[in-house]
Amino acid sequence: MPSSPAPFAPFEWMIAWRYLRAKRAEGGVSVMTWISLIGITLAVFALIATLAVRSGFRAEFVDTILGANAHVTVYNSGQVEAQTGRVDRTIENYDEMAAQLREVEGVTRVAPLVKGQVMANARSSNAGVQVFGIKPEDLKTIPRVADPETAQGDIERFSEGVAIGSGVARELGVRLGDKIKLISPNGVKTAFGTSPRVNAYDVVYIFTAGRYDIDRVRVYLPFEEAQGFFNREGRADELEVMVADPERVEEMTLPLMRAAGDRSQVWTWKDASRRFLRTLEVEDNVMFIILSILVLVAAMNIISGLIMLVKNKGRDIGILRTMGLTEGSVLRVFFICGAFTGIIGTVFGVILGCLFAIYIDPIFSFVEAMMGGQVWDPSIRGIYHLPAQLQFDDVLSAVGLSLGLSFVVTIFPARRAARMNPVEALRYE
Repeated sequence: MPSSPAPFAPFEWMIAWRYLRAKRAEGGVSVMTWISLIGITLAVFALIATLAVRSGFRAEFVDTILGANAHVTVYNSGQVEAQTGRVDRTIENYDEMAAQLREVEGVTRVAPLVKGQVMANARSSNAGVQVFGIKPEDLKTIPRVADPETAQGDIERFSEGVAIGSGVARELGVRLGDKIKLISPNGVKTAFGTSPRVNAYDVVYIFTAGRYDIDRVRVYLPFEEAQGFFNREGRADELEVMVADPERVEEMTLPLMRAAGDRSQVWTWKDASRRFLRTLEVEDNVMFIILSILVLVAAMNIISGLIMLVKNKGRDIGILRTMGLTEGSVLRVFFICGAFTGIIGTVFGVILGCLFAIYIDPIFSFVEAMMGGQVWDPSIRGIYHLPAQLQFDDVLSAVGLSLGLSFVVTIFPARRAARMNPVEALRYE
């Protein structure tokens, strides 16, 4: 008894390849094949491009947070002053507390800070800014601020003046060497009340952290100078803690609180950005679902093409069946036809998506040039450019989704061809 041929035998590939190369008389099949191919290519390209931009945006956003802000902020819960009734959250023993926090495993740096919101003035320009009082040696360890490639001036001269964000400099119209005035409403206490405090400082350093909302409002002042300016003599407002692994910062919350003392509280970078990160996660899931539907719609074109192919090749199927071709062989022939379209479309889509992610900067520059203006507004989106980060997992998920849908939708018309009765197929031939 002759043995049946192995699945996906060479003759099955040969027949499928002949069917894919439709003749002029069967131009409809050829057109549908091209439509399916282009549709899957564009759908996979859109999916990979969206996933790359999503990953790049989150990575850029997190990098700007971790590169210019504390990973963990430690502050006191506060106590009410008997005379004024004001809640005092300042830290008097900040050096001792900082030394205890440095002993916690995973902590890389601890810096005391004095913070306050004031008005900055230069000539006729005014801007609301947030002042960070910090020691010069601690300022040098902030990656996004101490980056010499994006900054202007000498950070070594920080003790001689102030360091301001590029957005503040642009808002006030100042450059290196100019003076700015910092005006605090809570200034000198006199017999007639509290008068505003106004101090002038030289601009010795201008930084670009990469986040519009940071560069637009942040000013760094030497720690001792900030203590005097904000009436914090011998005290700090909070402690800025940097850790080795910011993504696992939640695991360090309890050890840090124990090291800081009973009155201490901690606030991590994830706590501060939780709503935004959660929004990004929800948006990612929704976009993936929407684009998955787009891939499904593109894959459905394969069904149309295969149904037309089965209809046109009914006589051939009948002849092949009478020659001894099994239902399984016929099914595999038409499955190869549909799967081949899905595979080629997926390959082209992956190539286009990867090229888009790699060359996104020149592509976006071209789009802005064609639009005749700035398309990306950093004041709305926070960062200065549209980032893209190509990740293997994203590409793999796009490929798996496309091939999976292409293979699944191919099975139905292939089964229809396999179950065709050869007698009925040849009756009117």
